[in-house]
Amino acid sequence: MPVKTTSPLAERMRPVELSDVVGQDHLVGPGSILYQALEKGKIYSMIFWGPPGTGKTTIARIISEKLKKPFFQISAISSGVREIREIIEHSEKHPGSILFIDEIHRFNKSQQDALLGAVEKGTVILIGATTENPSFEVNAALLSRCQVYVLKPLDESALLTLLHKAIATDEKLRQKKIELKETRALIQLSGGDARKLLNLVELVFDYADDPVILTDALVMETAQKKIALYDKSGEQHYDIISAFIKSVRGSDPNAAVYWLARMLEGGEDIKFIARRLVILASEDIGNANPTALVLANAAFEAVHKVGLPEAGIILSQCAVYLATSPKSNASYLAINKALETVSQTGDLPVPLHLRNAPTRLMKNLGYGKDYEYSHDYENHFTPQEYLPEEISGMKFYEPGKNPREEEMRSRLKQLWKDKYKY
Repeated sequence: MPVKTTSPLAERMRPVELSDVVGQDHLVGPGSILYQALEKGKIYSMIFWGPPGTGKTTIARIISEKLKKPFFQISAISSGVREIREIIEHSEKHPGSILFIDEIHRFNKSQQDALLGAVEKGTVILIGATTENPSFEVNAALLSRCQVYVLKPLDESALLTLLHKAIATDEKLRQKKIELKETRALIQLSGGDARKLLNLVELVFDYADDPVILTDALVMETAQKKIALYDKSGEQHYDIISAFIKSVRGSDPNAAVYWLARMLEGGEDIKFIARRLVILASEDIGNANPTALVLANAAFEAVHKVGLPEAGIILSQCAVYLATSPKSNASYLAINKALETVSQTGDLPVPLHLRNAPTRLMKNLGYGKDYEYSHDYENHFTPQEYLPEEISGMKFYEPGKNPREEEMRSRLKQLWKDKYKY
């Protein structure tokens, strides 16, 4: 059915075929899992996990259209067990009906349990959408009955493809004379979110004089005119959490509690906030203060037990502690460098002396031979090689410049001498 020109640009540009979906070729492109499943007409319950504006709702609608199945859409924020049971009752007369639940991570255990029987019997095909890791937020019984598909934030190429397509095909935009002089600000402000991109494009083009010359300055000027309130429906969701995290990372406790208050006042999920603090404690503080991770994890557990409004006090305590803590991203940089090396060098063989040798044959092949048991040596250390020969001596971890990691640097230098040049 045609979309009205009075609808928002993001809705007018919503794909109706899998081939129209941009940035998710791994999931919906020719030969992909979902593509083949739809070709065969066989779809099972699934959960789409990815950031906003990546196509979760769109793909669910396309699946429904292709299969010609009844389609029910509810939001976990505003719906409960009663709505679920009504849909299941209707679906018993139409087996295989599709139930799309947006923000399924916000359903509590009893709400998720209400789905189990119908999903297991195939009465409904569940398609859940979540911005949160389903391993944490979807109970194991329901998760085991669903395939989890990961959607990626749209990269610059995908966003530009969407932008050019909107200008070329949208009925309203085609009436304007548009020159794309600069797009960097538009891409950066979109943050990999197609909906945010199209909303901003529409805002710019609605208020700019014709002909429209798109520049970074025009985009920034338009964006700054938007009302900076926390949007409970999610439009400001990632902007506010970004400001919060950057304030904590930047050691500003005043800004941190301000953005925390904005989220709490806006009805943000306290578990979402607590989970981000756990990540930050490791990514941005790390071994400069290992207690930060312990406290953040304790805060995460505590907000589950206490709930609002008192959970706000716990989150405030944790945010202030993390903001005032010394910082280090050394462990974060180390694992990123190691992952990059693995992707470049592939599956390098484990050195023979480090291999497990549970059988006589393995021992005869040299597995475990010449391994030096560290505890047999002075200071429980012996300078043997632990990396594959091809990358021997490579350094991934560089201790941060803070008192605790300087101690670690000193110890490593004492142990390894000049091998790693700490």
